Amino acid sequence: MKALRRLGRHRTALGLGGLSLCAAVLLYLANALVAVVVMSGPKYSERRSIIRSTWMAAGGRSQRGRVWSRFVVGTAGLGQEELRSLELEQSRHRDLLLLPELRDSYENLTAKVLATYVWLDLHLDFQFALKADDDTFVRLDVLVEELKAKEPRRLYWGFFSGRGRVKSGGKWKESAWVLCDYYLPYALGGGYVISADLVRYLRLSRDYLNMWQSEDVSLGVWLAPIDVKRVHDPRFDTEYKSRGCNNKYIVTHKQSIEDMLEKHQTLAKEGKLCKEEVKLRLSYMYDWGVPPSQCCQRKDGIP
Repeated sequence: MKALRRLGRHRTALGLGGLSLCAAVLLYLANALVAVVVMSGPKYSERRSIIRSTWMAAGGRSQRGRVWSRFVVGTAGLGQEELRSLELEQSRHRDLLLLPELRDSYENLTAKVLATYVWLDLHLDFQFALKADDDTFVRLDVLVEELKAKEPRRLYWGFFSGRGRVKSGGKWKESAWVLCDYYLPYALGGGYVISADLVRYLRLSRDYLNMWQSEDVSLGVWLAPIDVKRVHDPRFDTEYKSRGCNNKYIVTHKQSIEDMLEKHQTLAKEGKLCKEEVKLRLSYMYDWGVPPSQCCQRKDGIP
């Protein structure tokens, strides 16, 4: 929480050393239908490289002017060699959103995501934000076409869970959770979309928000008391492990570099996501008419 408080008081920067006044003005005037923010870490340059050359590049070409994208990395506590490496990467690609007040770690991921939303609301004119991880593959062409038809207000779109038991051990342990014996309904963190008005709500409310270990769980709590449109979509394959490969998927989590390259090449050559569709786990449609603990019955026939 202290890290976020510091982030709220200090300006974040796109590059080491900050931006010139001219660049800052140009950046502020930038606008997009969707802001894509990919959570990454200082050492994951290879993951960023494959995303640049696959789904992000393809989406940028087909949706020019509609997509604004950045990789988000915390730089507090890094050594000089790591900082120089990031500075070189930034000079080549200009697609890093560096948070100098945040130490990049899983324990700080919730603060990192919230700080990213604060930055977006202050610096960019956009209608929707897609949060993804650097092991996520996204069909930006499909996502953008669908967002064109959606009202940019109160949207919370992803693959929802309402029956997740509160973790008592491991890196997801929630020692401060006192709300109930299940997590509140939330869109799983491998990739989800929220509209810009909700991003602004988070920025304005940030000093009053509790933060839990999992950023996706935290977002579900932050948005729980307000009037939002929760859209459960099984085309978001965003659980802790992938359900396989389905040509209908828009967002696929837990992808290796090889997986991303194969999907990109298959799309380019055959116009579909999968060389061969594979189902590793059953999916579900969220039933909003029953208590959350009964929400999510896995069945065949769902992507």
